Amino acid sequence: MLILSGQPSFRVSDLFQKPNDKSKAGQLNVVQNSGIDTLIRRHIAINKNLYSTYGYLGRKGFRIQIYSSSNRNAREESNKARADFINKFPNIVSYAQYAEPGYFKVRVGDFRTKTEATKLFLQISKVFPNAYIVPDIISFPE
Repeated sequence: MLILSGQPSFRVSDLFQKPNDKSKAGQLNVVQNSGIDTLIRRHIAINKNLYSTYGYLGRKGFRIQIYSSSNRNAREESNKARADFINKFPNIVSYAQYAEPGYFKVRVGDFRTKTEATKLFLQISKVFPNAYIVPDIISFPE
């Protein structure tokens, strides 16, 4: 008779036994690869770079751009577009942005995924037909 066993045998009652040695109760030793510390430092550095680039902390996400122009009167037109948006969608946050070389933009919403943005985009595109979804650094939700 041949008996094969791939794992050592144990009793279920052994899994739930309390240790007799009370000196180590509540102590946790973490053993981890040193590469994890490197990844955490890189993540922090990337976030600092995002802050220095965009001027605020955030994360990668999506917004809906409802206006973009570099015309002579683009600043006034972007302010009008933003005011019109605020009147029609008062519960959605909007952002006026300036980008070199002379582009004024109005972007709205803070969406973590493109699917979230698409739901609102369908409503906004009826009022602002030139709107489209763009990747952006979004504000952290409160």
